[in-house]
Amino acid sequence: MKIVVGTRGSNLALRQTMMVIDMVKENNPDMEFEVKIIKTKGDIIKNVAIDKIGGKEIFVKEIERELLEGSIDMAVHSMKDMPGKLPEGLKLSSTPPREDYRDVLVFREGIGSLEELPRGAKIGTGSKRRKYQILKYRPDLNIVPIRGNVETRIKKIGEENLDGVILAAAGIKRLGLNLGNRIFYLDKEIMLPSPTQAILAIEIRENDERMESILKGISHRETEIQARVERDFLAAVGGSCTVPVGCYCQVLEDKIIVEGLLGSEEGDVLIRKSIVEDIDAYKEAGKKLAEILIREMARK
Repeated sequence: MKIVVGTRGSNLALRQTMMVIDMVKENNPDMEFEVKIIKTKGDIIKNVAIDKIGGKEIFVKEIERELLEGSIDMAVHSMKDMPGKLPEGLKLSSTPPREDYRDVLVFREGIGSLEELPRGAKIGTGSKRRKYQILKYRPDLNIVPIRGNVETRIKKIGEENLDGVILAAAGIKRLGLNLGNRIFYLDKEIMLPSPTQAILAIEIRENDERMESILKGISHRETEIQARVERDFLAAVGGSCTVPVGCYCQVLEDKIIVEGLLGSEEGDVLIRKSIVEDIDAYKEAGKKLAEILIREMARK
């Protein structure tokens, strides 16, 4: 049996796809896999801000089309690239363990922490969520819009004379990049991550029981709960690339702590709240927190 897996063509996308394939092979050693690289709108249009060319679907739509048409059997995405609502006929399958959820600052040589950045330092990011949160902590910084894959954005530190760029820790760790003392982890108290950051999404056709059965052995319960809560939050706030949205669900023994962030398009309003719920209530928690933030935003 051969499984065709659809993915984007960046080093990170391919690395994540191979991670999933290796996990599946542990339970199905004789299974064959073929990786099919599919270019998305987000890969083709690289010089325009994401919020100007579409929402989250710009990194998944073309892959989902091939999945619906049957030319691939499954797709591997970064879950934070997934829109809140999937196309009819598709669903998310098993959820592998989450990587480090935090954002990081990668500096130019000679800088070792957020506090060491000089006043007016130039920091690259194309994310409103990252931009407005870092400015709340350091309003003197000069935020420069950048796009590109992980390696491209790191190169732009030198090419565009930046003092640093903000990236997801998960991408750096999965790629095995050794950045020495140039990397500074931004705890969630400073920067709440994008909903489902560092979680992999495995997408299949809705009625494909064969693929569901093949994938069920790689699921991680804690990550499943986090993904459900954070995606529910994203869907309820109507999250897109035009407004800053952040969310993180911490799973304890019998409780979950859900922290959420919602801001205005221009970043002049930035609201952050958290709730504590019994773990059995996780299916309602994301929506509940979203409604609290939406009401607060309306008052502002």
